[in-house]
Amino acid sequence: MSTKKDKFSIIDEVFMELALDLAKARKGLTGTNPSVGSVIVKNEKVISIGQTSFNGGPHAELNAIKNCVDNLSGSKMYVTLEPCSHYGKTPPCTTAIINSKISEVIYSINDIDKRVRAKTKKILASSHVKVKSGLLKNKIKKFYESYFYNRKKKLPFVTGKIAISKNNLIYSKNNKKITNKLSDKLTHYLRYRNDSIMISYKTLNIDNPKLDCRIKKMKKFSPIRIILDNKLQSNEKNYIFNSVKQNNTIFFFNEANNSKISRFKKRKINLIKSNIDKYKKFDIKKVLKCLFNVGCRNLLIEGGDDLTNHLIKKKIFNEFYLFKSQKKFSKLVKYKKFNGLKLLNQIYKNKIKLKSNFGKDTVILHRI
Repeated sequence: MSTKKDKFSIIDEVFMELALDLAKARKGLTGTNPSVGSVIVKNEKVISIGQTSFNGGPHAELNAIKNCVDNLSGSKMYVTLEPCSHYGKTPPCTTAIINSKISEVIYSINDIDKRVRAKTKKILASSHVKVKSGLLKNKIKKFYESYFYNRKKKLPFVTGKIAISKNNLIYSKNNKKITNKLSDKLTHYLRYRNDSIMISYKTLNIDNPKLDCRIKKMKKFSPIRIILDNKLQSNEKNYIFNSVKQNNTIFFFNEANNSKISRFKKRKINLIKSNIDKYKKFDIKKVLKCLFNVGCRNLLIEGGDDLTNHLIKKKIFNEFYLFKSQKKFSKLVKYKKFNGLKLLNQIYKNKIKLKSNFGKDTVILHRI
């Protein structure tokens, strides 16, 4: 096999861009598997497409092959990530590709999974399938940042988010609503893109949030709700308790009486006992490890001041969205300030002002 860098045409780039768009459309919805896009082309025309199935079922390559009604002999497949070559929930994609008589495969980057990494070329080439890699690799590597983080660290990729007023308040009595409807759309998009969402019991009791995705027709993709509640002090009349379904709500706790534990379990809430430190705070890394082990890969944290500050100090966030309104909230009534702004700017120094239309609101994406 040649060690020379593979060359690609403009047409190749167009088809790989389409594959990437397919992968982007499923990001956060494919369970523990990465979201992959696949396009099959014959005579420079698309004859089939495929995406990783919801919750990580059949892979994109297999779906593209199954979706195709044309003869695949002599066709070319574009894939965003190296096709798998091992048995998992499904047989290897390399076997399906070989059996389909596809003549060429172009994939962008190698999989980080040790069962797959850099094995695909050799397997496909041994069955006379031409293989190239590296197309749009920088762009697609960035797309798989969270997946690579999951694989390397065995932890969820964590996104933080908080909204503040012009004078840096997160709460002022009688003025709960901080951002506008345009900003709200991004909030719900983040919920759609993450498989889990975390808050503290304090936020639950103050705001009584729904923690769901309210984008039209996307409610079914709402994240799993995760509540940090040391002594199970959450108000059981809140919306969260009245909307529990199988496996959609997890409470982390450390101590509680048996009657409370029993009531929570009767509601089908998943209770996980976890350690706390001398400051009565959860060992967040153990919480994240536990969440990874139960399938969480992308976690959105919409914390209040205490939780957000704690996680900023611990450098838990992989990225953080700061929503800022132009509304100035009153301090003449009960209020709560966001005290982590200085620390956020000190630790998460890489900042991008999002260019979408948020009206008078601004949204800054912070990264370390």
